[in-house]
Amino acid sequence: MKGRVVLLDQIAGRKAAALMVDGRLEELAIDPPEGAAPAPGAILRAVCDRPLKGQGGMILKLPDGAGFLRQGKGLSPGQPLLVQVTGLGEGGKATPVNTRLLFKSRYAIVTPDAPGLNIARSIRDEAERDRLLELAHEAMAGAPENHGLILRSASDGVTAEALADDIAEMRALADAVLGDAGGGPELLLDAPDAHLLAWRDWSVPDPDEVLDHPGCFAELGALEAVDSLLSPGLRLPGGATAMIEPTSALVAVDVNTGPDTSLAAGLKANLALARDLPRQLRLRGLAGQITLDVAPMPKKDRRGFEDALRRAFRGDATDTVLAGWTPLGHFELQRKRDRWPLTELWPK
Repeated sequence: MKGRVVLLDQIAGRKAAALMVDGRLEELAIDPPEGAAPAPGAILRAVCDRPLKGQGGMILKLPDGAGFLRQGKGLSPGQPLLVQVTGLGEGGKATPVNTRLLFKSRYAIVTPDAPGLNIARSIRDEAERDRLLELAHEAMAGAPENHGLILRSASDGVTAEALADDIAEMRALADAVLGDAGGGPELLLDAPDAHLLAWRDWSVPDPDEVLDHPGCFAELGALEAVDSLLSPGLRLPGGATAMIEPTSALVAVDVNTGPDTSLAAGLKANLALARDLPRQLRLRGLAGQITLDVAPMPKKDRRGFEDALRRAFRGDATDTVLAGWTPLGHFELQRKRDRWPLTELWPK
């Protein structure tokens, strides 16, 4: 099926959402099993436990486990504070959090302790930016001085009434959470489930169709696409292949040229991998240290490969650092852990 299609289904009794673009799976979200650690976006009341000497951080008590706050200066054990989950604490590690809370909806983000009114840079029409800025001023009238607002890309062309309602809802939510800062560890606002995440974050550009019924994953080919992601093998254009294999220490990506024996085979295979790597990592839920064992190519072609990687990751929402080349000719990346590995979400 051509166009952008959002699929809302269930997997093993848990909500699941997929975004198909021209028949190819581009986004995937599945609710974690019950009892999983809080997902990024959740807001909790935490209690300071102990400082990490030499690191400047603080270990926090969360409702079900421990959290890690990188900037713990000025905090003392026993002090309650509101935090938002920013990543996943895998393998028994503390859940990373910060104190910069964001109340995000489809059109707007309310930012306590970060004043200012901002419009998404992707909205370039000056008349529309002026209209949105005026609406933002009206909607934030009476808000605390230290509250800010970001109007997201999806707000482009939205009616004043819809935008005002959206901002008012986020303001009310922020007020309710900020007013509940005292007490012991508690989950105050859970992370969005898969269906809400799809509605909130996959709306630009607007989908051509939204399917919301059991079995739509199978009907549109999402199940088949997920099955291929559960295998480490990846077929690339031109007959090249890659193996994407997570280990306890890192994610190893091995690129092979396949049947192509031309002088440019290595470069072509590596460029094909670079273009699809952000999507593969996103859908597989892989992050942390990533090492690329690229196909053989002349050193003079490395710059072109790096440029292709940089362009590919520019449109990806997850923070990824291109660390560079190792003495053995591998390329390393560091990617933020902001979603569960697919293998942990998919039913065995």
